[in-house]
Amino acid sequence: MATTYDYMIVGGGIIGLAVANSLLERSPGASLVLIEKEADWAQHQSGRNSGVIHAGVYYAPGSAKALMANAGKESIVRFAERHDIPHEICGKLIVATTEAQRAPLEALYSRAQQNGVPVEMLTAPQGREIEPNVRMVAAISSPTTGIIDYDAVCRTLARLAAERGADLRLDTEMLASVGGGSEHVVETSRGEVAARFLVTCAGLQSDRIVARSGSEPPARIVPFRGEYYQLVPSRRHLINHLVYPVPDPALPFLGVHFTRMTDGNVHAGPNAVLALKREGYSRRDVSLRDLGGTLGYGGFWRLARRYWRRGAGEMARSVFKGAFVSNLQELLPEITAADLEPAPAGVRAQAVRPDGSIIDDFLFVDRPNALHVVNAPSPAATASLEIASAIVDRVLGGSA
Repeated sequence: MATTYDYMIVGGGIIGLAVANSLLERSPGASLVLIEKEADWAQHQSGRNSGVIHAGVYYAPGSAKALMANAGKESIVRFAERHDIPHEICGKLIVATTEAQRAPLEALYSRAQQNGVPVEMLTAPQGREIEPNVRMVAAISSPTTGIIDYDAVCRTLARLAAERGADLRLDTEMLASVGGGSEHVVETSRGEVAARFLVTCAGLQSDRIVARSGSEPPARIVPFRGEYYQLVPSRRHLINHLVYPVPDPALPFLGVHFTRMTDGNVHAGPNAVLALKREGYSRRDVSLRDLGGTLGYGGFWRLARRYWRRGAGEMARSVFKGAFVSNLQELLPEITAADLEPAPAGVRAQAVRPDGSIIDDFLFVDRPNALHVVNAPSPAATASLEIASAIVDRVLGGSA
């Protein structure tokens, strides 16, 4: 007779791996299987982000994102220290480059204070003591922002889960699920698996996995590719820490910025362009199924009508390197096209409601003996251990 596991997790990114560890830590002796369709862990959002430990500056006070970021930055640093994972609390500047940006910068400073995030408002001379090459009229210093190797975090989480007894299965895709009575029978690309409780953390595939579980997702995933350049080695000295522009409060994207990585590279980006494939990391990556799903979704067209001017600018930065460089020069005037070389891109899973509104907070769907993570936007990596703890609270409450 086939084994019925206590818990099954779908998705081997940072959230799924963290949930596996938290479940086994709080339910020692439980049986757990985690399936991931790729050949290795963290192949998409978890392994293709900017590697930032977010301090919680941007998020609406009282939102789950704000609360999770505050706790998450502490727990992820403790985890990194315990397991010798490369990280650094290097600090960040958010800069206003024109007088018109001063008021939104001050509003962001007030929001950070409401969130309990340590910040300091700097004059231009004070900011240039930290980043002498950056143009600014004022800046916010966020000293608790940091950088970390999230690939190493995920590899460590996978190792710990295996040591705690998890059955970890790569190259295993969820195809369908039938929930009946006291268990879910999940059809995978490598046969059926049964579990008493199902947790899905599928990122770019999250809405599809909800549908395969027999439920209607409350939102659809629209994939946005974020393209990066990196400074050539001889020009890395131009940026000392992390440097961000004042973001557009209407959108969840933080604008093209400079990020110093744990390996010494300095990334510049990302933009945000519609990806023609859910996991499409270049302009050549096209899936007719994925593109048809996006273009056939009314919520996408409502979103596009609202932000078409912004989208056109993002496309220009994608196609023309000069447009990307011009955007970067607003922050770093002396940078040139010769200073930049391509870096790996990422794809953001943006959840969009049928009315075209963007979901900019965590979104969970509870079902009998199942919990689906439909949306886990940034700072999901920063807050991964806290998100996992909150999910396990719900799982243990629902499986009692």
